[in-house]
Amino acid sequence: MKIRGTSRRHITLAVILISIIVVLLITLACSGPSITSSRTTVTTIQTSTQIATMTTNTTSSATTNSTPTKITTSATRSTTITTSTSTSTPISTSTSNGQVEATTFEGTKLTPIKDQQLNGIAGTINVNQATYTLTIDGLVDHPLTLSYADLEALPQISVLGTLECVEGWSYTAKWTGPSLAAILAQAGVQSGAVIAIFDTSDDTDGFTSLDLSYINANNIILALKDNDVTLPAANGFPVRVVATGKYGYKWAKWVTRIELSSNTNFLGYWESNGYNNDGDVNGPAGQ
Repeated sequence: MKIRGTSRRHITLAVILISIIVVLLITLACSGPSITSSRTTVTTIQTSTQIATMTTNTTSSATTNSTPTKITTSATRSTTITTSTSTSTPISTSTSNGQVEATTFEGTKLTPIKDQQLNGIAGTINVNQATYTLTIDGLVDHPLTLSYADLEALPQISVLGTLECVEGWSYTAKWTGPSLAAILAQAGVQSGAVIAIFDTSDDTDGFTSLDLSYINANNIILALKDNDVTLPAANGFPVRVVATGKYGYKWAKWVTRIELSSNTNFLGYWESNGYNNDGDVNGPAGQ
């Protein structure tokens, strides 16, 4: 009986041990994937963090592969915008749009655009070519409103002109644009008109004026180009008057309106400040 009781106890202990081992094995088997998953999650977070760091630290650890692509695209667009709007840089001999600056014309050496001195009562005016219009009105039969494209479509004339400033400096350039006399003829000049008053973007009350007799006798042009290059903003883009034989204050820049008038007493900006109304380079600069 004693032997049988001992055997039973041994058997019972063995069963208990086996049960414990089975429970431990089941527990380990169940907890194994959780440990693996946790490690995988940590690895994923670390990888995402590395990607975020490589993309200028602008994304979180949850960043996907598409985020770096978006950032790169945004940077590319920003560069493109900066490049396309950088149109105010000085014009060199060979420009980005294929225009080449002329260096001589009619056997005369031209002043490079970069060396041309400029004055303006309000600094450089930047005019939007797409919305720009030139108005011709006053004593005319048919008032005109011309776009920049309209002016380009007119016959273009090139002249050699030296701008002389009352300050003592000057420069010579090749100017190209349509004939002012031809434009006025298209509008139909009325018999009472004797002067043309030029409104500009920096003086809408009439920057200066020129006699119609002078305009017709000298075939004055409205310049769209300077030395074969589109007129720079600082030099009057889109349109400036080339008043050959007159001082620079008669060479109106950024012209927006030309009014034909009978008012021979009209004085422009500089003329009302003491400069001679004729503006002839061989005549007096003052009144």
